Amino acid sequence: MKTWELVFAALVVVLNLQLHVHGAPQVPCYFIFGDSLADNGNNNLLQTKAKVNYLPYGIDFPNGPTGRFTNGLTMFDMIAQLLGFDKPIPPFATANDADILRGVNYASGAAGIRQETGKHLGDCISMDVQLKNHWVIVSRIIKKLGNKYSAIKYLNKCLYSVGVGNNDYINNYFSPKNYNTSHQYTPEQYSRVLIRHYSRQIENLYHNGARKFALFGAGAVGCTPNSISLYDRKGKPCVEEINTAVTLFNQQLISLVDNLNRNLSGAKVIYVNSYQMGTGDPSVLGFKVANVGCCPVNQYGQCAPSKTPCRNRTEYVFWDSFHPTEASNRVTASRSYKAALPNDTYPTDISHLVQL
Repeated sequence: MKTWELVFAALVVVLNLQLHVHGAPQVPCYFIFGDSLADNGNNNLLQTKAKVNYLPYGIDFPNGPTGRFTNGLTMFDMIAQLLGFDKPIPPFATANDADILRGVNYASGAAGIRQETGKHLGDCISMDVQLKNHWVIVSRIIKKLGNKYSAIKYLNKCLYSVGVGNNDYINNYFSPKNYNTSHQYTPEQYSRVLIRHYSRQIENLYHNGARKFALFGAGAVGCTPNSISLYDRKGKPCVEEINTAVTLFNQQLISLVDNLNRNLSGAKVIYVNSYQMGTGDPSVLGFKVANVGCCPVNQYGQCAPSKTPCRNRTEYVFWDSFHPTEASNRVTASRSYKAALPNDTYPTDISHLVQL
């Protein structure tokens, strides 16, 4: 990626967040499905090692630790802000009837497309179970609005973001001690298996009223501090074997976006290129450290409880061994909402999707 392109991206990031004016939200509600990049408290009551409701997580969040896997806001908190919501979308675990017409966040740390993904860490809410939880909310919205027709008409106008797949690689395919998928499938076969399952999940959402979808691709998992510390990079900056496998998934996901737009009447589906946003030269965007996280970590790659993190948090891409800092989330949120580079989103960005 050329330096001038990254400089341009940085300028657009700043302008997007400065020029956004809070008014009425651009969509009546925002539903969020995904993993730890979006989890804002759903894992707090689960028996799992994948929960972070302790300091230093949330050190820069107004309420302190909430279960967000970062120091402050997640990317999806920021997208909600850019959409005009004045408060974060509540987690399913604590959402009440007064909240649900604004949307619900179902995301769960360690969760994936496949049911077994992440289970070696303990309980997590897989994408299939997140869909069941969504049906609980849809049923409550039907009751609240008086009938199914009114509810579906309302839900048709909302935004649905889905970001799953990362854990199907980190906490499944590339964890052969705990899962046998890498023995069952080549990377090409595995990407197709995941996409077939994922396609059914998106169709489930469609049949429950969803029409506007932002599907987030898997990130550059081979470039995380965890991957860099665990695997032989063979002289490369990232672990190419992992990134190649993830790229196969993302290519299939772009094809799925085309198929869904073609075959689901009234559906508007976009792809958000998380992988591209996680590569390139971060120093042009003001980041100085990209190969280690800001906080001292435990054996699971999460911040060790109550250990002091770095002070210059805006200079770090990663908060712990897996998850971005708030500063890094700000860049990806902005580029997801309004694409800074041609390949950031496909076929359009979130700011245009919500107007369709």
